[in-house]
Amino acid sequence: MISSQVIKTSIDELKAITRVELCVFDLERKIVAATFEPDDISDGLIEGFINSPADSQIIGAHHLMKVLDDGELLFILDAKGTSEDAYMVSKIAVSQLQNLIIAYKEKLDRNNFFQNLLLDNMLLVDIYNRAKKLHVEVSAPRAVVLVETEKGKDSVAAEFLKGMFSAQSGDYVTTVDEDSVVLIKAMESVDDYAELEKTANTIVDMMSMEAMQNVRVAYGTIVTELREVSKSYKEAKMSLDVGKIFYAEKRVTAYNKLGIGRLIYQLPNNLCRLFIDEIFGANVPDELDEETLTTISKFFENNLNVSETSRQLFVHRNTLVYRLEKLEKTTGLDIRTFDDALTFKIALMVANYMKYMDSLKY
Repeated sequence: MISSQVIKTSIDELKAITRVELCVFDLERKIVAATFEPDDISDGLIEGFINSPADSQIIGAHHLMKVLDDGELLFILDAKGTSEDAYMVSKIAVSQLQNLIIAYKEKLDRNNFFQNLLLDNMLLVDIYNRAKKLHVEVSAPRAVVLVETEKGKDSVAAEFLKGMFSAQSGDYVTTVDEDSVVLIKAMESVDDYAELEKTANTIVDMMSMEAMQNVRVAYGTIVTELREVSKSYKEAKMSLDVGKIFYAEKRVTAYNKLGIGRLIYQLPNNLCRLFIDEIFGANVPDELDEETLTTISKFFENNLNVSETSRQLFVHRNTLVYRLEKLEKTTGLDIRTFDDALTFKIALMVANYMKYMDSLKY
């Protein structure tokens, strides 16, 4: 139902222009919004008018009109005044209220439409029929941007994003669960991934600076048909998971840049365990300390260059060699060689994936 605040704003604006006093009653004769204080006579008139078959009635200084929605009575409007202007203003007010009701319903319907579209809860024919009714363009480049919020702060994030992206430009913001907000972003073309990346990074920065929230953002591929929006949403969800497992340091993850993480994410759990057992045997590293992880990460970043890695870590070359040899004794892999480095990198990603999957069971 349309809020009383919206109705109050509407009739206040009309009164300021026309100087005609207005009051809106619900079907229980309670005041929804008013620009004047109705008397007991008004209350009695309203009761009789509700049960009357007439759509409008003039009794003394009271111009009463019914506000309908698809033939159903929702409100009674009382325009108080003795001139003909009061009658004309009452007709304008009713028209405005009815248009507001339609717009509010359409807004709710549009939100419901996009939620069902994302979750694949609609038949193809229903997608096109409802899109036409809701004035949603069927063929246009779009991508789904998924924003994972802090627990219980999805509504705050949703309102913030609605302020950043408007439906007038073809963007739609909705929610499908308590931990994330979905932005269906209108794009200029199907190849505009640079702009999509920029949008995702802007969301991260703005949410951090303005809304004081640390969020993760992921996005799917750009699709051209409305029915494919659910595909982009599934890709964004997968990107979010893959990002949390394999690229925890990144705040933005793109489906078209998941790399090897995409392959590992789709492997069955038993195959992952078989691979880990094959590589490490009984020497599976439970937890690598922060120093070791930093060393490995920096060593890989520098393409297995010992001298450059030691320089960037501000440690002596022999210290770095000692750390790498210690890791070799623990895991049986010498990551100074390309084959062992590649094996270790993949094994570490698989181990992180298994740990993530195990956490979902609890």
